Amino acid sequence: MQLLKQLYEIYSPSKREKRMRKFIRWWILNNIQGATVTTDSTGNLLVVKGSATEYPCVVAHMDQVQDTHSKDFRAVETKDYILGFSLKNKQQEGLGADDKNGIWVALKCLQRYDNIKCAFFMGEEIGCVGSSAVDLSFFYDCRFVIQCDRRNGNDLITSVMGELCSDEFLADIGYEKFGYKETHGLLTDVSTLKERGLSVCALNISCGYYQPHTDQEFTIKSELQNCLAFVCHIIEKCQKKYPHIDNSYGCFGLDWRRYDKRYQKEDEYWEMYEIISDYLDYQPGIPADLFWETYKDTYPSLTKEDYYAIVNEISMAGCDTDTLEREEVRNGM
Repeated sequence: MQLLKQLYEIYSPSKREKRMRKFIRWWILNNIQGATVTTDSTGNLLVVKGSATEYPCVVAHMDQVQDTHSKDFRAVETKDYILGFSLKNKQQEGLGADDKNGIWVALKCLQRYDNIKCAFFMGEEIGCVGSSAVDLSFFYDCRFVIQCDRRNGNDLITSVMGELCSDEFLADIGYEKFGYKETHGLLTDVSTLKERGLSVCALNISCGYYQPHTDQEFTIKSELQNCLAFVCHIIEKCQKKYPHIDNSYGCFGLDWRRYDKRYQKEDEYWEMYEIISDYLDYQPGIPADLFWETYKDTYPSLTKEDYYAIVNEISMAGCDTDTLEREEVRNGM
């Protein structure tokens, strides 16, 4: 976990990713033989190792959200968890595990495989700046593109406004053996690449971080290790190219639903529901006002009333599970 803790201790908020980019470049050049590292005009790092007709590709983003990172910040490792802490301020501080966990997975894969491509993007948290500008020709000889940029330990994001991959790819990767389940996600780099016309299968995978974008963020080590094992399994098993174009993105690769606020609010509502649910599992009784103050800029389509409704709904579900189950049976759900 030493490399992971080094990544956590580098503060890399959006628009200030220079230290992270410099570290990744230094680490690759000092630990990976046969890798070339290029910085494009946007600041993305593009890495090619080996020489092949087709490559597996793993991507991650270099920026984080947290505002606080004290000079004595340390990543504290226990048997099961890693969290960030400032001894001077006697408080927990965010790791930036979203998406330093993904960076760690990509670097470990670079270390392990002779032929592989990786991309490390700028500004994902402020609108996928890097993946919106990267030259798509970098991915033309990739078999598939994988991103590890999802909270918790079992989500397999296969759609974001449109489908990211084919049924054949999902059947071949055997995700159930690793405890993953298919679900829908929000905007991230792989979905941006697909919107722009990426013509191979892509995925976004949970990598073991919880309470992202907050100072209470932590990583469950076993879930991160399971994510790495799953990615390695895909790289080793899926040796052919997996073409995929989703026509639901519409003309010129754009999904026009993205401009319909009804869809945006629906997605943000359920994303926020899952985040609040995770919090309340660990710290019951957190008021809706606190969630509102923390996330109102990240999820702009949600009102304060939406936060109260979500907290209410989760609290009711926890208090009266039996009644809810009876209602579901009665309604044929």
